[in-house]
Amino acid sequence: MASGEEFIMSSTHDWLQARWQEGPIPAADAMAFALYDAAHGYYRRSEGPWGFAGKDYYTALDLGPLLGQTLAVRLEAAWERLGRPPEFIALEPGAGRGWLGRDLLAAATGDFAQALRYIHRDDNPAARKAAEEALEPFLAGGRARFLSESEPLPQFTGCVFSNELFDALPAQPWKWDGTRWTREALTGSGPEWQPFDHAESAAWFASQSDGLEPGDGSVWCEALPAVAGEHAGALRRGLFLAIDYGDHASHLLAKGADLRRYKGHTVDGRWWEELGACDLTADVDFTRLQTILEGNGLTQVSHHRLSRWIRTHAPLADWEAAWQDLDTPTRLKRMENLLQLTMPGMMGERFRVLEGWKG
Repeated sequence: MASGEEFIMSSTHDWLQARWQEGPIPAADAMAFALYDAAHGYYRRSEGPWGFAGKDYYTALDLGPLLGQTLAVRLEAAWERLGRPPEFIALEPGAGRGWLGRDLLAAATGDFAQALRYIHRDDNPAARKAAEEALEPFLAGGRARFLSESEPLPQFTGCVFSNELFDALPAQPWKWDGTRWTREALTGSGPEWQPFDHAESAAWFASQSDGLEPGDGSVWCEALPAVAGEHAGALRRGLFLAIDYGDHASHLLAKGADLRRYKGHTVDGRWWEELGACDLTADVDFTRLQTILEGNGLTQVSHHRLSRWIRTHAPLADWEAAWQDLDTPTRLKRMENLLQLTMPGMMGERFRVLEGWKG
């Protein structure tokens, strides 16, 4: 184990020992520490986890620019719907390396490109460093800028969009044992499901099921209303768009959704192992997210699989024609990128896209 990981494990051990003095640690609290602890959190490290060899996971952005190119088409349509305002702000919370913003800005053309202004919002040190490099020409030209998570959001017209933001918020797994709700917690001897009364989540889960069966369960993200509400509140007029893992609330309950751990391009449910040295994620309850956004003034809110969204908005015929002029390796990469986003069993089927309109 590298010395950096040894330090993380030692610090995590100290934190666990201190917390266990107070009792079992809810899984959501362990996830919050593992990802966001200021000194040792996975998302606060100086080196990013994204990519292939030697990394923990890859995203749609590692496969090519087509997601960003489709986003450019979708946002231009939103700009047209708004009456072609002279400034169209595209705010990306949890923006990571800035690659989606880079691909969006590179794909925008004409009058829309002149109006488009991109805001990167992510305090991850590794993400900020990578984004400075990826966005350099757009930063220099005044078409992109950074906004710290501690800075207040301005009111603006345009779009809030995110890619894998909400699945990284700390989430608490719950399971129905046939008579009561239990929550997953970490004890000194390992994870346990323990009876616990949480009226808000229990009422929500009950409202999303025709009848709970033993073993039904889902995850509850306490921060979801605050995070979604903050960004929806800043949007004066325009489009709210979120790309993420997740499903309808009823589907998650029947599946028994839990936390996932990513390390070295392998995924399992052993979230309690190597806290701080692995990525942890949870399915997004898109039914609840939709309800929250509607409560914040959004209308026409719906969500669909990413593959369907790509096929609906991407200029597939134009891409096919343009790719004929590319060299063979590049053309094959574009085709692989498209297949990953649209074919059954691929990435496009595992993600959903939520859209809503405001104003």
